[in-house]
Amino acid sequence: MKVIISPAKKLTNENIKISNPSTIQFVEETKYLVDQLRDYTLADLKKLMGLSDGLARLNFDRYQQWDLTSEQVNPAIYIFQGDVYKGLRAEEFSASELAFAQDNLRILSGLYGILKPLDLVFPYRLEMGTNMHTKFGNTLYEFWGDKLNRALSSEMEPQEVLVNLASNEYSKVLQLESMSQQIITPVFKDYKNGKLKVISFFAKKARGEMANFIINNAITNSEDLKLFSNDGYVFSECNEGEILFTR
Repeated sequence: MKVIISPAKKLTNENIKISNPSTIQFVEETKYLVDQLRDYTLADLKKLMGLSDGLARLNFDRYQQWDLTSEQVNPAIYIFQGDVYKGLRAEEFSASELAFAQDNLRILSGLYGILKPLDLVFPYRLEMGTNMHTKFGNTLYEFWGDKLNRALSSEMEPQEVLVNLASNEYSKVLQLESMSQQIITPVFKDYKNGKLKVISFFAKKARGEMANFIINNAITNSEDLKLFSNDGYVFSECNEGEILFTR
C-alpha cells in the first residue's frame, strides 16, 4: 500500500539530524526550477506566489541560498508543520514505524516532485498550483507532466492500493485516472447545522490522522481502513473509489 499526502506551507525552524537520510529522486528537475526561481526579482517572486513582503523576502533568500548540502536541510517528514502533519505526528514514530513510512508514504511537492519521508530537503515555498513558466509550459503540472505518475507507478505492484490523502491541488499532478492500480480516496465530513460538510481544517488534520493510523498499524489491506476511528470519525460508506468517514 502506498499513501500520498501534500506538503505544508509552514516549516520547522529546528535542525533535525538523522543517521540514515535518503536522497530526493528528481534532483535535476529540482535544480532546474531553483535556477529559474533565482532569476526572479523580489517583486516578481512576490507576485508569482501571492506573498506578503515578509514571506516574499524569506523565500527570495531561500532560493538564493538553496543548497542540499547545507545545514538547513531537514528530512521531509519533519520539515513540514501544517495541519496534516499535526495529525501525522511523525515525531512519535518508532524506528519500525518510520521504516514503514519510508517504504510506503510519499509527499508530493511542487519543487521536489515526490519525496520519501527521509529525503533531505532545503526549506522552500512553491505550491503545485503555481502558474510558473518553464521550458515545458506555464504551469507546474505541465513541467512535471507524467514523470510523477510514472515514478509512483513503477514503485507499486499491479495489485497494490494507493491511498490518496493529498489535496486536489497536489493529487492532480499524478494523473490518477491513468494509473492501473486501485485508488482509494478517504473523505472526512463533519455534521454542522444538521448537514454533513467537509471542513477544511478538520479534514486536513484527519488526513494526517489516517496516515498515522496506516503507519502505526502497518496496514496493507484496504479493508482495514474502515477501522479508522481517530478523533471521533467513523466509517460511513464507500462510493466509486471514495471512502467516507463522518463525525
